[in-house]
Amino acid sequence: MDKWLKVSRLIKRRETAKELCDDGDVILNNKQAKPMTEVAVGDQLILQMGKHRITLRVLAVLPYAKKDEAKGMYEILSDEIVERPRAEE
Repeated sequence: MDKWLKVSRLIKRRETAKELCDDGDVILNNKQAKPMTEVAVGDQLILQMGKHRITLRVLAVLPYAKKDEAKGMYEILSDEIVERPRAEE
């Protein structure tokens, strides 16, 4: 999962992708994804990045992709702004 997020250029750094997975901000096929979770063509992915909730479908799994190829690895189904509950201080 973390490698796919980096190769697809949805996330700039693999370490950042790993942190998103560890924090529970990556959902794959309605289950929380771990950094080492395998990604397959047709999978549905939900990324929670700040206030953005991006839902996408995996179209390709490549070991490496140039910038133009990376955009073809997924299809964005929705990109919405959601309010996240604030932690109690």
